[in-house]
Amino acid sequence: MAAGHQANQLQAINLRCNYRKNPVGTGEKQPRFSWQLISEDRGTTQTAYRVQVVRESGDFGEPFWDSGKILSEDSIHVKYEGPQLASRTRYYYRVKVWDQAGKESAWSEPAWWETGLLDESEWKAQWITPHPDAVDPRTEAVFLLRKRIHVRPGLQRAVAYASALGLYELYVNGERAGNELLAPGWTSYHHRIQYQAYDVTGHLQEGGSGIGILLADGWYKGGMGDAHNRFRYGERRAALLQLHLRYEDGSEEAVVTDASWLASTGPILSSSLYDGEVYDARLERSGWSSASAEELGWHGVTAIEPPAAQLIAQENEPVRVTQVIRPVRSFLTPAGAAVLDMGQNMVGRIRLKPDVPAGTVITLRHAEVLDRDGEVYFGNLRTAKQTVVYTAKGEPGETYAPHFSFQGFRYVQVEGLPIRENGPESHSGPLPLDCFAGEVMHTDMEPAGSFECSHEGINQLQRNIVWGQRGNFVDVPTDCPQRDERLGWTADAQVFMRTALFNYNGGAFFTKWLRDLRADQLPDGGVPFVVPDTKVGSSSAGWGDAAVICPWIFYQVYGDRQLLEEQYDSMKGWVEYIRAQGPSEYAWTTGFHFGDWLALDAKENSFTGATPKELIATAYYAYSTRLLRDAAAVLGRTEDVREYTELYEKVVAQFRGEYVTPFGRIASPTQTAHVIALAFDLVEAPMKTRIAQSLNELIAEHNGHLSTGFIGTPLLCFALSDHGYHDTALKLLLQEDYPGWLYAVSQGATTIWEHWDGIKADGSFWSDHMNSFNHYAYGSIGDWLYRRVAGIDLDPAAPAYKRIRIAPGIGGRRLTSARASHESMCGMITCSWQVVNREEVHVTLRIPANTRASVILPGCTLAGLAEGGIPAASADGLSSFEEGADSLAFEAGSGEYRFVYRAPALFAYRFTAENKVRELQDDPEVKAVLERHLPELLAPPLIYFAKNWTLQQLADDPQLPVTDERIAALLQELQEA
Repeated sequence: MAAGHQANQLQAINLRCNYRKNPVGTGEKQPRFSWQLISEDRGTTQTAYRVQVVRESGDFGEPFWDSGKILSEDSIHVKYEGPQLASRTRYYYRVKVWDQAGKESAWSEPAWWETGLLDESEWKAQWITPHPDAVDPRTEAVFLLRKRIHVRPGLQRAVAYASALGLYELYVNGERAGNELLAPGWTSYHHRIQYQAYDVTGHLQEGGSGIGILLADGWYKGGMGDAHNRFRYGERRAALLQLHLRYEDGSEEAVVTDASWLASTGPILSSSLYDGEVYDARLERSGWSSASAEELGWHGVTAIEPPAAQLIAQENEPVRVTQVIRPVRSFLTPAGAAVLDMGQNMVGRIRLKPDVPAGTVITLRHAEVLDRDGEVYFGNLRTAKQTVVYTAKGEPGETYAPHFSFQGFRYVQVEGLPIRENGPESHSGPLPLDCFAGEVMHTDMEPAGSFECSHEGINQLQRNIVWGQRGNFVDVPTDCPQRDERLGWTADAQVFMRTALFNYNGGAFFTKWLRDLRADQLPDGGVPFVVPDTKVGSSSAGWGDAAVICPWIFYQVYGDRQLLEEQYDSMKGWVEYIRAQGPSEYAWTTGFHFGDWLALDAKENSFTGATPKELIATAYYAYSTRLLRDAAAVLGRTEDVREYTELYEKVVAQFRGEYVTPFGRIASPTQTAHVIALAFDLVEAPMKTRIAQSLNELIAEHNGHLSTGFIGTPLLCFALSDHGYHDTALKLLLQEDYPGWLYAVSQGATTIWEHWDGIKADGSFWSDHMNSFNHYAYGSIGDWLYRRVAGIDLDPAAPAYKRIRIAPGIGGRRLTSARASHESMCGMITCSWQVVNREEVHVTLRIPANTRASVILPGCTLAGLAEGGIPAASADGLSSFEEGADSLAFEAGSGEYRFVYRAPALFAYRFTAENKVRELQDDPEVKAVLERHLPELLAPPLIYFAKNWTLQQLADDPQLPVTDERIAALLQELQEA
């Protein structure tokens, strides 16, 4: 084997510092390192590692810190244990590893991180704002702040640290510094305000240079939440900047915001997250951020008292433009409006490149869908304008995109541009498509997963889920990106979080958001409905439980004990809040609750489903208490483990006594009540079979459809698949009529809808009041697609996919293949399965180094399983085979595997009985017989099975005729069952 190939057999790759690659301006005094292993050998595990860190130069000849060889399998969240770090300093690090055979890797490629200002006392800058005598502090116009500076010869490095009470953009000598958008981001501003770091060395020039800041209202001072409450966090925008100049001779200078800066307003006349932006290009100040800028019309600034909030370094990835898409067409509506169609419901902004005379006013009105008359539908925006107004300056090469606003839209109604004749040579419609580009904006997380299968409708659903996540992860996990809301609803985040972390690496994103949740938690332990808190209310079951559920999911996916420790008091505070509500210590029957929000079994004119709110609240009480107990066990809090185990058992006993009959029936006859009893493990094992059967019957009663809302839907398919009704779960998923996931797909949706019937079959709308067409909550089905259809899951006892569970959902209705991948902290996991020739199963797995997998293949025997063309029992990397009644379980070490086996029993139903059912449904004689027996088939309790069950039984023996006598025999069998 060649030496180079040998050197690559074992290697540490994809180095990360606090979930991020080469971060600039971190605030961590003890950063944590993670890496992945690659190896050509199966069954590779790490037995030791070594980390080296050097300062500034990248020369590892004299390490700043050397961990030495540490005997450990740990490859994630390895804490820096070296000398105290200095502020404003770049550190390089590299890793080498040893495997179980004693093989030593080469050093990894170096990675780096750069510290920010590690102590608040290092901030010398002042928070500045235009002097109120010169500029009205209540104006909606965006402020321009500027300063002229002198740069001496021999500049080596220049880094700026900046923040704002509001939103800002930093400019140096007329150029944007960085590509971050909506900085400094939305945090719990009363407690935490982020700052960003920018390397501006390349922007500065020897001699005179200029620095400029655009400063807008943003989340801090703009109208947000209930009643567009402005000035929620403060009445005055302000900016903060500290620029450090380092010279080759070792000297340093600092430029800070202070009273020497100048202020004015410019072309951005207003900028609002809800309403859009008004920009007059004729008011642009040429070169305003350069040294040569004209100072006429500029005014003084004043320093304000610094906010009480802690100033913290950027914790998550910033919002950026991550993709540019072009409009697919333009058209005229029946009313004569000129409209762009982007082909995708997106979140971001339109970049405009107009070629028009000076003074031309172009108005862009953004919306998600068309109404049934073909007009652009603005009703669901409520009071949000989502409008951009641009006045052109009439110069060649003119271009513009909003600075401090984003819109949720597929369609853009354009006013002010001349409408073109649609001649034979024109294919773009009435608008020049090359004048427009859609810039997709969201938090710039790394993609982490993919899912696809043999059903194109489900593939479109998965794409819709991903687009929905992109559109709603704009610095915080929001509920909708178009109307006058866009808030961080806690329930939406907790039900979707597991799906979100399959699709994208959300380690840094949720670290920031959970710290804001902890900061905004009320003194009594209550949790706001939305985080950051905008005072819309607090402490509903399923919403406030995000304080417990989200940190636990985060720990499961990323194995991050440190964040779990940080959030533990918040988790405990929430459970204690519930316990204090009374009147019973072991049930939650008081207070306001959203209940099963938007469930289809709600009473008329109600948003709340039929499942009793007290049942849901007590179920969540038990679930959060159990998770708190589990977190206490992870963190070694023995006394809390004892206390919360006891509390959990008493809450469960109260739930059973109140809501479960002695014979295993749920007191509330709703799908959601059955789902949460099963999913939260609130009933004894003997009763689960009965309750799962009842759930299946309730779905049959609804003709194979769901009736669940925000609480029940995310757990519904798991409750079915995990209790013997995976086929029913698949049937639910594949329903193309209302209500179901594929209904919206069949209506042309490209994101997830808030309501199952946001657009009804006749083209009318659910309502104007609350009808988002980009609302990810029901996209939580993605978690089930990854875990139960493709079959990638983790072992809760070994978080971060250190031990992987592979159990592909092979078989069932109409799916002949599925494939998923997920980039875990330890590396890429893939599982794909395909049915070939109706009964041969091909399964391909990739298990990353330093992990193991437990694999369960349905319909498989050891004798019938081949891997890589040889009997699996002889294959390298496989062990511990155990045959069950209808499956084969075994262990697999790291590596890639290709399995083949025959499983005719898995597909007999799909390829014979199901086809026969379709034939029976179309047979006139069968229809006549069934119709004669409809009163009996639809009578309780047979209504739960109805025609579907009967047809399946008839199809089991297709040789027998369908007669009245046969139907009568089936009815008798059904009654006895």
